[in-house]
Amino acid sequence: MDKMIQDTTTRLTNSGLERLKDGRNYLFISNHRDITMDPAFVNYMLYHAGHETLQIAIGDNLLKKPFVTDLMRLNKSFIVHRSLKGRELLQSLKLLSEYMHHCVTNRKNVWIAQREGRAKDGIDKTDPALLKMLAMGRRDLLLGESLTSLNIVPVTISYEYDACDTLKAEELYQIETQGSFTKTDQSDIHSIVTGMIGFKGHVHVAFGEQLKFDSDDPDELAEIIDAQILENYMLSDSNFIALEKLKKVGLAPLDLPGDVLEHREISKTNRKKFEKRIKAVDPSLHEHLLFGYANPVINKLKSGFLV
Repeated sequence: MDKMIQDTTTRLTNSGLERLKDGRNYLFISNHRDITMDPAFVNYMLYHAGHETLQIAIGDNLLKKPFVTDLMRLNKSFIVHRSLKGRELLQSLKLLSEYMHHCVTNRKNVWIAQREGRAKDGIDKTDPALLKMLAMGRRDLLLGESLTSLNIVPVTISYEYDACDTLKAEELYQIETQGSFTKTDQSDIHSIVTGMIGFKGHVHVAFGEQLKFDSDDPDELAEIIDAQILENYMLSDSNFIALEKLKKVGLAPLDLPGDVLEHREISKTNRKKFEKRIKAVDPSLHEHLLFGYANPVINKLKSGFLV
């Protein structure tokens, strides 16, 4: 991790760690931008702050290659069986939920992404179905009470540069033009390696407030998690440069406050760095790539977190 951080990041910062209480364990629900680096960065912060490292929930789609399986097991991962169907799937999800409740009760921290699959478009949204699954482990409690017992803390990971931005843009472009994206056995492996060795710039890990849920509506609870994740997202010059470029070609939303770009002082160095990055990408992918960077700014503005 130290070598990867030295080679691929310019800065690694964190906030909110002081909110975590000694002797209490948590389920960290995180936005999901990178297959392996998201939980790795959270783990790194917890470890250096003297907290218990994570049990990590990973999809069984990642276990197609032996070296990946070995890597995941070394990092205390447990499996989310997405490929099952019907009753088998239900039983598997119930066991998964019971295991996470067991971990938190028995002094172990857990990490899980807010939804299946990475955010390809820069929009971080929690899947309400995930919250229903998490509550299954305590059927004796109402949904909100069951989730509260997991000591849920939303975590936001912000990357100045997404190492897999071109791969994500290619996937979105293929879906847009062909109606679907065909994954190969190599797709996830390629994303894992690219995410590890690719340039990330400034990475920030923000730990939110522990949540106490007063509702049993999964959609409402997902919005509460989303609000914290969005509010704690750290914007970089790359996000504003992308929005600026979209605005110039008439693709940015028309209802955004115009002065948000005027008030942001963007360094010449960062402009050159972003220009160099986008010039290396096929022009057909530019729109999807730019929205991947601009959407955090757009959503912060729409939600009132950026004025």
